[in-house]
This record gives sequence, structure tokens and C-alpha cells, in this order.
Amino acid sequence: MERHILVVLPHPDDEAFGISGTLAKYLNEGAQVTYACLTLGEMGRNMGIPPFANRVTLPSIRMKELEESCRAIGIQDLRMLGFHDKTLEFEDQDVLDGQIESLLKELNPTLVMTFYPGYSVHPDHDACGAAVIRAIGRLPEGQRPPVHCMAFTKDHEHFIGSPDIINDVKSFIGQKMASIQAHRSQFQAAELLGSHKISDKEILQRFGTERLWTYPQL
Repeated sequence: MERHILVVLPHPDDEAFGISGTLAKYLNEGAQVTYACLTLGEMGRNMGIPPFANRVTLPSIRMKELEESCRAIGIQDLRMLGFHDKTLEFEDQDVLDGQIESLLKELNPTLVMTFYPGYSVHPDHDACGAAVIRAIGRLPEGQRPPVHCMAFTKDHEHFIGSPDIINDVKSFIGQKMASIQAHRSQFQAAELLGSHKISDKEILQRFGTERLWTYPQL
């Protein structure tokens, strides 16, 4: 059983589709989870449908949505690291890596979860994953926790293979859907489920499994 899991992701909502069910499952098994979110997603283009946010109010709204998502999953330890959205690839690597390394030393996690660098669609996703890998690489070899990664790019399995972790999270679908729906400025019901109401069976088929890759030995 995992003792303490450190999740490092760049934006509010990054946890929702890919790992919220997995995190709810780990928490149910007794693990502790710390979620370090690098930015507030303040440059996001979505403002709600119809719009209920603007560029000034969006950061605080997304923060509240993230807090709601964490409550839905059961995460109590949320850390906001204060970096700027859509600029992570240009951040001073020593500063970015150093904050993650500090969390690693503080928490001594048995598992870290992030994006697979190079295979995660968004530059911030890739920069976040790369920073996590660098920070873990700074630790003494015997103190480096395994890293489970999300990956999404087209043809990513051609390069990194099939996922070696496939988590059935159907028992935690309520928590997962609540996490997704908490991010209402970003995910609208019509976008999420389509124009027609789908059955519980379809929801389980679409959202009941989460796929992850173990990053190669550091």
C-alpha cells in the first residue's frame, strides 16, 4: 500500500479526467495525498458557458473550483506553488525544480504522479513532468520514488508503449465525476457528455478506467 503520494500538475483540472478516481482509490486505502498545483490556470480561454468569469476573476474562480475538486476526491493537502500559467517552459529551472525537490524532501513520498514529459499535449504539462523527473533525479539513488505519468499525445504508445498501470476506478466514479464537474468554468455538461443524456453504464465505460505509465528507472 502507498503511504504518501505527491501529485504535481500544472493547472487546476489536470487531475480530474486522468487520475481523480485513482487518487480517491488510494485515499480510500489509507494513503495520504499531497497535490501541488503549479499555476492557477489564469490564462485559460474558457470562461464558462454562458460566461461567468473574465480575465480578472478567472484565477480566483479556478482556485475555488480546484478546492471543490479536491474535496470531492478527498484530498486535504493542496499546495499552490504560484507559477504563471503557460510559461512553465520558460521558468528558471533551478527555481521550479527546487520547489518540487523541497516537497520531495519534506514529504518523502512513496509515489509521485505527474505528466509524461514530451507526451502530454500542452507545453506546461511537458515542462511540469520534466521538472518532476529532474527534481527526483537530484535525490540520492536509493531515495527516488517511482513516478506514474499521464500521457495523451497522438501515437504516444508508439514511442512509450502501452500503459503498464490500468486502474479500474468504477467504484469511485461518483468522486471522479464530482471532480470533473467541479471545474465548471472549463468543462461544460454538453462538452463532457454530449447533447443527449448518457446512461450510468456509458459513464462507467468512458470514465471508469485510468491509464498510467511508470517512468523508466531514474
